[in-house]
Amino acid sequence: MAAAADGFEGDDVSVAKKLMMPAMAVAPQVWENDPAAALARLRHEFGEHGGVNMSIEASATFTVVEPETMRRVFTGELGPDRDYFIYSRHFNPTVLNLGRQLAALEGTEAAYCTASGMSAISSVLLQLCSSGGHVVASATLYGGTHALLTHFLPRTCNITTTFVDITDHEAVKNATVQGRTQVLFFESIANPTLTVADIPELSKLAHNKGIKVVVDNTFSPMVLSPAKLGADVVVHSISKFISGGADVIAGAVCGPASLVNSMMDLHQGALMLLGPTMNAKVAFELSERIPHLSLRMKEHSRRAMEYATRMKKLGIRVVYPGLEDHPQHELLKTMANNDYGFGGLLCVDMESEEKANRLMHHLQNSSQFGLIAVSLGYYDTLMSCSGSSTNSELNTDEKALAGISPGLVRMSIGYTGTLEQKWNQFEKAISRMRESGCNVM
Repeated sequence: MAAAADGFEGDDVSVAKKLMMPAMAVAPQVWENDPAAALARLRHEFGEHGGVNMSIEASATFTVVEPETMRRVFTGELGPDRDYFIYSRHFNPTVLNLGRQLAALEGTEAAYCTASGMSAISSVLLQLCSSGGHVVASATLYGGTHALLTHFLPRTCNITTTFVDITDHEAVKNATVQGRTQVLFFESIANPTLTVADIPELSKLAHNKGIKVVVDNTFSPMVLSPAKLGADVVVHSISKFISGGADVIAGAVCGPASLVNSMMDLHQGALMLLGPTMNAKVAFELSERIPHLSLRMKEHSRRAMEYATRMKKLGIRVVYPGLEDHPQHELLKTMANNDYGFGGLLCVDMESEEKANRLMHHLQNSSQFGLIAVSLGYYDTLMSCSGSSTNSELNTDEKALAGISPGLVRMSIGYTGTLEQKWNQFEKAISRMRESGCNVM
């Protein structure tokens, strides 16, 4: 057989491809100052037949050459680190590859991807907390997370939570219970108020008390790297910015290899036993989108900054971490990765739900500025009144504690059309509201 152009002969090519396969969802342990550089440093997986894209391993179950091998896999003697797979609820090569990308993105040792963001959050909390355990959490959280901590975990697992203003570090410290508090949980940029958490200081505070820090970074991939700033675990709803297409539901747990491996343990692992398994075909699609995540995040952030600046000049009550009057603007500047801006979300406070709904009606139906829909990170602008939608699980007092106004409109700024075209559409909607006698200031 003739030698290949790259110097490999015959079976050597197959051997080389075999060596290119992922061992575990572990990223290179050299943190680049730019998440895009860390991703580029990650070894690219080739397809089975030399395709530039990796192949999909869609099998639910895997064969072994010798029966004895199966016993060794189930005892943990053999595993993905040596390219042995047994069942895709445990480990799947395609999902592992996506995990390696997420680990590189977040600068963690390892990562594993799940069927949803909520499954990632619940699995981590169940792995880190025992019955009778205690969590200290930000009062401002996604409604589903708040409901999990407020209602489900106390009822089913005897795990309780104390909610605090995450910007009040003394309150955080006072809420911890010696010997019981196991996790400090917060969002890097809060949903929906866009409050920015001081990740380094909160991590120091928690670690001094032996508490693990879990950060939801869904709002700010590329913009912030919580693990680099001191967090132990980073979780994501991949459904949002990382996916970018509003067409899949997925999540991720990023953290130490020891944690990820423990979560996949056959006898004690939350991911293994609860079964929030990501479909390999979904993992393949997502792995193809991550290479252009940095470009998308930069444009989301660029437009959000421009719109927020112009809205403020119009006298509209706008909340955006990139504006100098945002309470944590300077803090975010000290933590953020260079060149990714301040994120793709902004809020407009219309004070009442009625006015918020009228604004969204005109923005969607009169001018086509965006779409009335929950979720975020889509290529078109999505908007919702948080108090009556994504945070509706909170009661009136809880919304007040979280700082959620009845008329708070959360906007996930897209990048379709030209910036000026979309701004003209926004101004058109504002004009329609004013013509109808509604004050938007």
